[in-house]
Amino acid sequence: MSDAVKVGFVPFSAASRGILVVFCDDTLKFGAAARKALGSAADLVGRAAATNQFKGKSGSALDILAPEGLKAARLIVIGIGKLSAIKDNDFLKLGGAIAGKLRAGGDAVTIVADLPDGAMKPGQAAAIAAGLRLRAYKFDRYKTKKKDGEDAALRADISVAVDDVAAARKAFAPDAHIVDGVIIARELVNEPPNVLYPVEFARRAAQLRKLGVDVEVLDVKAMTKLGMGALLGVAQGSTQPGRTVIMRWNGGKRGEQPVAFVGKGVCFDTGGISIKPAGSMEDMKGDMGGAACVVGLMHALAARKAKVNAVGAIGLVENMPDGNAQRPGDIVTSMSGQTIEIINTDAEGRLVLADLLWYVAKKFKPKFMVDLATLTGAILVALGTEYAGLFSNNDELAERLMQVGMATGERVWRMPLGPEYDKQIDSQFADVKNTGGSRNGGSITAAQFLQRFVDDTPWAHLDIAGTAMGAPKTEINHSWGSGYGVRLLERLVAEYYEAKK
Repeated sequence: MSDAVKVGFVPFSAASRGILVVFCDDTLKFGAAARKALGSAADLVGRAAATNQFKGKSGSALDILAPEGLKAARLIVIGIGKLSAIKDNDFLKLGGAIAGKLRAGGDAVTIVADLPDGAMKPGQAAAIAAGLRLRAYKFDRYKTKKKDGEDAALRADISVAVDDVAAARKAFAPDAHIVDGVIIARELVNEPPNVLYPVEFARRAAQLRKLGVDVEVLDVKAMTKLGMGALLGVAQGSTQPGRTVIMRWNGGKRGEQPVAFVGKGVCFDTGGISIKPAGSMEDMKGDMGGAACVVGLMHALAARKAKVNAVGAIGLVENMPDGNAQRPGDIVTSMSGQTIEIINTDAEGRLVLADLLWYVAKKFKPKFMVDLATLTGAILVALGTEYAGLFSNNDELAERLMQVGMATGERVWRMPLGPEYDKQIDSQFADVKNTGGSRNGGSITAAQFLQRFVDDTPWAHLDIAGTAMGAPKTEINHSWGSGYGVRLLERLVAEYYEAKK
């Protein structure tokens, strides 16, 4: 993983070296530990704040070089806004704000995890550390030269000074594994398609075996035997053979129903015979964002030893337009036995998911399935890049996803399903068409298609085309690949489906 920031916890009494970071509210008030660390330099902050019009707004920063009266070479004051208004999720963003002010250079950094009303709680200090690592991530392994003014990846040893070191470390332990999972997902989405093709993606997913995850890789012969004609129809136009990877984490009771996550993994999508326009086609290396999330999520669950049985399934293909590629007008037989008329070969993700969803539902009989897919451009028209589209046949599952979406900041918005939309995908020649043939309700008809392959299993479909790649930069992400979904689904499991200790 591309992650050169090391974060540890030290007591408040530890000496501050290099760069000192403290927090203040919107009245420029510090906590006791911060005041002690600042000493006589506290007065300097007031003068600098007036000069720079710094008012302690949440996430804002006051940067003072060579502060008089401090051994630290640099002082950074981070605003938290109104103390009474601060929420748990804000600490993650504050960590990101700090990382945004640090530069590559290797200076030691000490952050005083202290608020005007007392020391931060262990979970709050842990969130600061997690936000730092998420924001500091940068994908630059293929750059051999840096342009003038271009920031290098942050490399630093960062100490978070806390009231109770042991409690902070304990709180951060699971958070660190979740951050690792997000970074794994980002790495996969950011990789170029000539490096990350289906076989290589499967090899990387298989590395989860080191954490005790049972990983099974299905090749073309195995998928053919299972009857995965929909998935294989997409893969047949590429010289790179398709793969399905099944990951199982058995952290719950033996024999207990698992929870299941299914990811679309189109490692590159040209559109096939229904070829896409050239403009921005390079972004289609990210059309495996759903599969990337599932791998990152399974890492997070296994690394923190989640007390749950979980299945992760990813279908890995390339959608290419060679002489063997499927054509509009072809009819394929899915694993479910349902026949699918291909109207547009660029509606390929739903074909991959159709076989995966059926396979997981029938083989593992999960409590629920959540699939993630960069499925439709239509969801961008509907929701932009702020929310993922949520479609579900189960109100309880949908409500839980919306709740954890608000808590994590990885938000979802529920969209409709209904039999009225089925008319658009009913086929004259087969059981179903792979697209409605109209731009109207494109995300809904895609979800309506998927619903035909889940049977009675509680299911939710997340259309993450707007959130998994190329989304606007946030306080905790400046990467093209966002790793969207890892934190959302990890929280879903932890809050509602994991055995309580």
